[in-house]
Amino acid sequence: MFEDLKPAPADKILALIGLYRADERPNKVDLGVGVYKDSAGRTPVMRAVREAEKRLLADQDSKSYLGLAGDTAFNEAMAKLVFGANADTARIRAAQTPGGSGALRLVAELLKHARPNATVWVSDPTWVNHIAILRAAGLQVREYPYFDAETGTVCFDAMLAALKGAPAGDVVLLHGCCHNPTGANLDAGQWTAIADLLVEKNLLPFIDIAYQGFGDGLDADAEGLRIVAAKVPEMVVAASCSKNFAVYRDRVGAAMVMTANAAQADIASSQMLAGARTLYSMPPDHGAAAVRMVLQDPALRADWQAELEDMRQRMLSLRQRFAEALRRQSNSDRFDFIAGHRGMFSRLGLTESQVQRLREEHAVYMVGDSRINVAGLPENGLDELAKAIVSVLD
Repeated sequence: MFEDLKPAPADKILALIGLYRADERPNKVDLGVGVYKDSAGRTPVMRAVREAEKRLLADQDSKSYLGLAGDTAFNEAMAKLVFGANADTARIRAAQTPGGSGALRLVAELLKHARPNATVWVSDPTWVNHIAILRAAGLQVREYPYFDAETGTVCFDAMLAALKGAPAGDVVLLHGCCHNPTGANLDAGQWTAIADLLVEKNLLPFIDIAYQGFGDGLDADAEGLRIVAAKVPEMVVAASCSKNFAVYRDRVGAAMVMTANAAQADIASSQMLAGARTLYSMPPDHGAAAVRMVLQDPALRADWQAELEDMRQRMLSLRQRFAEALRRQSNSDRFDFIAGHRGMFSRLGLTESQVQRLREEHAVYMVGDSRINVAGLPENGLDELAKAIVSVLD
């Protein structure tokens, strides 16, 4: 049965991890893997999450299934975190999922049932797994222009023009904040223009919000999503807790659907849960339970928000300092855009050969498209890193 199978293509980021680990040079720098790192290069367990886990260990009296939707109190708390405390939750339904990727796939399954002939429009570039997940669900995918590599900014006019050509009934996948891989975000005015276009063209917004709290703050990072939610009759959302709660390995996410009324929301939710039954049946409980406890307990929530804010401010500081180091080493403003980007990622605009030279000559590891994880920048070696980058420029 398996004799004709060919090896699956290697995941580029996982391959990069292997190369980095095998490199014995003491000065090596890992800017590739998309996890938050502190100043010591660790991905810590957040204080509030650790305390919630202690309580969970002491108080949990069963490991029985919770149901297809998972922890319903977690779902309610996540809907309020994403849509806002005053959102009309009568039109919103949520399901706990195995991570943000699970949320994306569950929403994709729902879209395949609701609009089987619809095309999903994704940004160029987008997170590499977006297209794979959508196609695995049987959906058609097209790209719209998003990032201008020359200026490091959103090419908004081209984006708008492309989406104006999308047929009614199509789906538009938008990054809620902290665009991956570029770090370039839409501003409030651009979000408003996009929301108006979605209504005018009868396009369904599909918002992936994986980094809420990593950009400009919890509420500021959800502003674009909330602008859209206030204007459109229906939308779908995939949310992740991997980054803002640092529960990467516990796989905590939520798939959400907002419809025109409560009756439609109930029907859409039933279809979403039917999809969950065939994909993974029941979601894992532990991480979501800890997140729910943090969001519900005022003291834990305050501590979580304080630590999250420290993480956000650290990344903003690294961005500013790295941009300044690159300006000093290059004697130009070519990389100033890094300071204006948000979230964990930015694209430097290097070629694959330049990225390869950085790896081979300077032990600097980044993804082939020159996406860097800002949280992985060496706090005490920014000028040395900037000098290495400038040395490979044409």
